[in-house]
Amino acid sequence: MTETLDRPPVRPANAGGRRRRRTVDLRLLGLTGVLVLLCVVGVVTNPDTFFTGANLSTMLRASAPIGVVAVGMTFVIIAGGIDLSVGSIAALASVWATTVATQSYGPVVMVICALLVGLGTGLVNGVLISYGKVVPFIMTLAMMASARGLAERISGRQTQVVSETGFTDFFGVSLLGIPVLVWMLAGVFAVGWVVLNRTTFGRRTFAIGGNAEAARLSGINVKRHTALVYGISGLCCGIAAIMVVARTTSGAATVGLLWELDAIAAVVIGGTLLSGGRGSLIGTLVGVLIFTVLSNVFTQNNLDTDIQSIVKGGIIVAAVLLQNTTLGRRGTAKATEPPPEPPEQESSDDPATRPTGSTS
Repeated sequence: MTETLDRPPVRPANAGGRRRRRTVDLRLLGLTGVLVLLCVVGVVTNPDTFFTGANLSTMLRASAPIGVVAVGMTFVIIAGGIDLSVGSIAALASVWATTVATQSYGPVVMVICALLVGLGTGLVNGVLISYGKVVPFIMTLAMMASARGLAERISGRQTQVVSETGFTDFFGVSLLGIPVLVWMLAGVFAVGWVVLNRTTFGRRTFAIGGNAEAARLSGINVKRHTALVYGISGLCCGIAAIMVVARTTSGAATVGLLWELDAIAAVVIGGTLLSGGRGSLIGTLVGVLIFTVLSNVFTQNNLDTDIQSIVKGGIIVAAVLLQNTTLGRRGTAKATEPPPEPPEQESSDDPATRPTGSTS
């Protein structure tokens, strides 16, 4: 007689994925609630100016460069790295693109120059980190100082005014009532989201951030991929430099001061783990908008910038503590799950397979 055993319920294979999506949805819902709350505060404190078209356009244009830099920073942090040189790279790109020699070749060369400078410095970071085995914090800190110093050397610590009218005319127009800079931000986020969530490159980025050694053993070229990720961050800095030059009609070595703080803050607020392996570009976008609206509310209410910096620091610490609490609960839940039982062996009537000493 075959005995029937009660099997434990089998958990669906995609249960973990559904749980992760539910966690991400709840986090995005909470971030959206914070953004709406800040907008309500802005309307209550400044009902006549906050929701005007001019103020909304100002906020979106102000958030565009930081938003683009935050896209590249999201890739880097998901891959398990950090980039402290984003502001300095943007400054170097803006200065190099606005020299008299560069402007003499026209607006197209100015744009290409900024993109190549950003991409090149980003790849230098990536190559030395991945192949030279320099710690990302140290490498990008060194690049932060070097790129800023080179920008000061090229510009002579002077602001370089854009005299090429074709450049300012193109980036100063609006399409459907929306500034070109905002369209650029939307395009960069759209491309970044597709690359991160719908391509092999994005899946490998998550894998390297989760466990670089496991990713290497699975056949991923971790060193090359890491270098490319930092190249993406540098390219985003080049795009942001173009935005700043278009908005201010000038390039200077002072461009991008403390951008690394703003970008990292937006990425962390958006739910990306500083340890890597998990993140969301949509959350990063909401994080950028939260800090932009917060700055606008502080400015319209004539509050000091030091208070704004204190609030930003508090928000970052709160976000990291929330991440650690969530990870701790998740680890506890996994530890308390019972181990899976071994599969039941089917009984056999073949005497050759019957255990020794068994009786029929």
